[in-house]
Amino acid sequence: MILNENLTLNNGVKIPKLALGTWQISNQQVTDVVKMALQMGYRHIDTAQAYGNEAGVGKGVKNSGIKREEIFVNSKVAAEIKNYAEAKKSIDDTLLKLDLDYLDMMIIHNPQPWVEVNQSTDRHYQGNLETWGALEDAVKAGKLRAIGVSSFEAKDLQNLIDNSDTKPMVNQILCHIGATPKDLIDFSQNNGIIVESFSPVAHGAALNNPIIVKMAQKYHVSVAQLCIRYDWQLDTVVLPKATQLEHIKQNTEIDFTITDEDMESLAQLSGLDYGSASHFPVFGGKL
Repeated sequence: MILNENLTLNNGVKIPKLALGTWQISNQQVTDVVKMALQMGYRHIDTAQAYGNEAGVGKGVKNSGIKREEIFVNSKVAAEIKNYAEAKKSIDDTLLKLDLDYLDMMIIHNPQPWVEVNQSTDRHYQGNLETWGALEDAVKAGKLRAIGVSSFEAKDLQNLIDNSDTKPMVNQILCHIGATPKDLIDFSQNNGIIVESFSPVAHGAALNNPIIVKMAQKYHVSVAQLCIRYDWQLDTVVLPKATQLEHIKQNTEIDFTITDEDMESLAQLSGLDYGSASHFPVFGGKL
């Protein structure tokens, strides 16, 4: 069963390969969404300080009736935090908001503050090392089981690999049909870093692409299911977002195989139009 499949992080911790993403789900709504997903069989929930819904996610975990040790909960240190003291405090604040004794993983949300993304060449190497140090210490203190990063390029990953005692366990990146950063995926995986794919449906941009629609019809699946399966077959953890029970369930129904030829064809696609979401830094925009 898809929901039972795991990958193993480089510290031995198991991470469920399909997760529920919670970006842009309100703190009020997310409680019921998380509860629904967990009761359906999801065991991996992804949130972030920047999402403003950690408290709601924590309530959903508690209200689900699923044992805490069976659930993998991840959050992210805000991209703006680039020093040890603030990072340490933010980890403790996140635990308080989630009302959990520990997190299964916490990651650095971006190597740059959001206002600098796509606008600055400063990669904040020293600041990221300080934040990383706070994450390392939180692992030693039993507050976190695993740590990683998000949207880190190869040079950002190499900075942590060369200058810390802990190799990142995941690199959560934008990866979908129409934007497949093969070199970064290969670099991460070749260094024992699990890749996580956020926005697998390209924030909805894939839904109306005629090439993707035609390919989904060939496999008798929805566009969303094709997109999730594509990332799945890249051997990445996939983090689709959904709020409706039907969609949460459909996102798990990906027990089919895209042929190697079709995978290669889909990998060559580029230039999806993100539409109204184009202003977000993760989609190439600027704040």
